[in-house]
Amino acid sequence: MAIHPIEYRYGNPEMKDLWSEDYRFRCLFRVEAALARAEEELGLIPAGAADDISRAAERARPERAKEIEDEIGHDMMAVVHALAEACEEAGEWVHLGATSNDILDTATGLQIKASLSVLEEKVRWVLRVLLDRAEEHKGLVCAGRTHGQIGVPTTYGLRFAVWASEMARHLERLAQMEPRAAVGKMSGAVGTQAAFGADGMKVQARVMELLDLFEVDVSNQVVQRDRHAEMICWMGLVASTLEKICVEIRTLQRSEIGEVSEVFGKRQVGSSTMPHKRNPIKSEQVCGLARIVRAQMEPAFANIPLWDERDLTNSSCERILFPEAFIFTDHILALTARILEGLTINFEQVEINLQLLRGLNMAESVMVELAKRGVGRQKAHEIMRSASMRAVEDDRTLAEVLAGEETVAVHLSNEEIDRLLDPHQYIGTAVEQVDRLLLKLSPLLK
Repeated sequence: MAIHPIEYRYGNPEMKDLWSEDYRFRCLFRVEAALARAEEELGLIPAGAADDISRAAERARPERAKEIEDEIGHDMMAVVHALAEACEEAGEWVHLGATSNDILDTATGLQIKASLSVLEEKVRWVLRVLLDRAEEHKGLVCAGRTHGQIGVPTTYGLRFAVWASEMARHLERLAQMEPRAAVGKMSGAVGTQAAFGADGMKVQARVMELLDLFEVDVSNQVVQRDRHAEMICWMGLVASTLEKICVEIRTLQRSEIGEVSEVFGKRQVGSSTMPHKRNPIKSEQVCGLARIVRAQMEPAFANIPLWDERDLTNSSCERILFPEAFIFTDHILALTARILEGLTINFEQVEINLQLLRGLNMAESVMVELAKRGVGRQKAHEIMRSASMRAVEDDRTLAEVLAGEETVAVHLSNEEIDRLLDPHQYIGTAVEQVDRLLLKLSPLLK
């Protein structure tokens, strides 16, 4: 019976496979085979043993390892015995000189490397959609908002561009972080490599070369968990950006605003009792699961201070921590990309909201022009503040109030006031900023 929602509701098959029990065992067998290969090359085990162990690694059964674990109560020794049983003659040379976490942590490194590659492609997918939408809507003027209140105009293109820039930084962080996270080691029982003798450093370097993993500089019995904590932090940052995007989509889909909407299927049901509802449930799912991803940071940090050369408190924790973090991050990346691809913009409502305050949101435009014409910035600010308050109190447009403002009339004609109150002319360099970002980030998509 399925219990965890990852089993039946969330997650993409590709990422789930990388954290499946079967793939985990295959990584463990693969690491043991690489260790044997390195040891044979260095003369630590007999010639031909590595080929025998490599063939065994292909045919060894995870089910057999689990049967042995039930008998002996040690997961890694069960893997060693299952692999040794599958060998023709070289079974006694499996795991020579290694400690459990040489194999376990290096196998985790393989899973991390494969998983980060999947996440990188998903981040690029979100980035690609955001850049496409930024270019598509770079001239679409809309109401900017601060504190939930309408401010001066902005553009949808700039809004998408801000998010795209953030996703690009996550790609940059990933490139910097991966060499610190996708690592392996062959350090022996407490980090001295004593069981490998004088060739310990050569064994470690060759194993990582065979597995195409980064090598730790030094280690005790485990790979140091600051590496993994940084990786989980990165996923927390990505999840927070996705939540930021989806919170804005949810806000803009509110009935009172109505500027955007998620795709809604022809037969989709919005509510069990309110037939008219079109809820932003996909964006809400992203926001909810982002909390789970961020929640993984606390146990990841708690795994850093282990006792002495190591203890086992990280192990049970990471069996949950790593799969959940990767699977949920991958899930919400793909979901956000699809949300953005299908996002509908209600252009008529965008314009209605832009004009909603009847010119009040353009007070800054008039204030700046008055300052330029010699009124002075502070005096111009007070003139426009006072005029804006009267417009609200008297239920008039800002243009009507300004028409009777003597100080304004000295410096601005009615035609100039009308032009300054037009929100479409007050977007500064918004379009140019989008164009610059497109030029900068487009190479990341090639």
